[in-house]
Amino acid sequence: MPFSFDDAQEQLRVELRRFLDEVSPPGEVRRLMKTERGWDRALWQRMACELGLQGLAVPAELGGAGLGPVERLVVLEEMGRALLCAPYLACAVLAVEALRASGDAAAQRELLPGIASGTTVATLAVAEEDGAWNPTSAMRTRADRRDDAWAIDGRKSYVLDGAHADCLLVAAQTLRGPSLFLVAGDAPGLVRRSLQTLDGTRRQAELTFAAVPARLIGVEGDAARVVAHAVTSALVALAAEQVGGAARCLERSVEYAKTRVQFGRPIGGFQAIKHRCADLLLALESARSAAYAAAWAEADASPELPLLASLAKALCSETYVQVATEMIQIHGGIGFTWEHDAHLYFRRARSSEAMLGSPVHHREVAATYLLDGVA
Repeated sequence: MPFSFDDAQEQLRVELRRFLDEVSPPGEVRRLMKTERGWDRALWQRMACELGLQGLAVPAELGGAGLGPVERLVVLEEMGRALLCAPYLACAVLAVEALRASGDAAAQRELLPGIASGTTVATLAVAEEDGAWNPTSAMRTRADRRDDAWAIDGRKSYVLDGAHADCLLVAAQTLRGPSLFLVAGDAPGLVRRSLQTLDGTRRQAELTFAAVPARLIGVEGDAARVVAHAVTSALVALAAEQVGGAARCLERSVEYAKTRVQFGRPIGGFQAIKHRCADLLLALESARSAAYAAAWAEADASPELPLLASLAKALCSETYVQVATEMIQIHGGIGFTWEHDAHLYFRRARSSEAMLGSPVHHREVAATYLLDGVA
């Protein structure tokens, strides 16, 4: 499988890196981490208006660019490199892919143009206390028909950017099985609480529903399929983001090793540091290949996408944690301080490792897929 980018994709990377260097330097990341929302609405609008990032995968007839997973890989890789504080994974990946998979043309016409233009922020609420992203009959969040309308009761947790999203796509149990519903962010009976998390650059929330009015999206009982599609796309996107973050960690480690002098010479000249950086580069390139393989498989609608997405998430998670940890070690005492950016990447790496399933979980998924194929 050849991994090569065309001229338009390379230009997208160049322009996006220039943009993110301007709007997401470390100082701005730290500032946004201290705000209530955790991201800047004005920047979100710029991302949509100047670069069309939110509408990347939205069909052209609905105001988007109609592009695919490879372009999204480029975007997420650069966003991970810059530690961008924005609800991109929640809105432009999870919510957009759930809407596209739902087959609900009316909902797509209503929501996707707003997402593409940056005026609407949506997210997907699936996980509950156990953190699982697969809606099953064991879900405690329920939706019932009341006076010819739907109402939701229950609780969702670990909802990406759920505290400030304009609308929520909520998986809830009905008599016909797990189903997907649209809930307004200001709906009566909805209580949203920001969670204290390890990674302050990406917010998560707990949502409590008490007879919250909702609207069915797609077909009742079809949420498992829709969510599986959205989560698979998000795994590929998150793997790309992890590669971008790990690459930036290695870049900064090498830069430091070239300039930090001990015993009269740069520490990069010592065999221990040289070998450590070489090992990190090998791990990074292996993870990059896994992420790229998953993105190209998604672009080609390959039947192996579930396997490759899980393998990419497992490998990229572990690699990001490894490179971020070594970044701290290579920087020595300064790397342990709050003032240094190393801990920002380390926290993002640890948080992303657990998000959408741990490496152990995804290796089990991959093993099951392979065993089923053999059988």
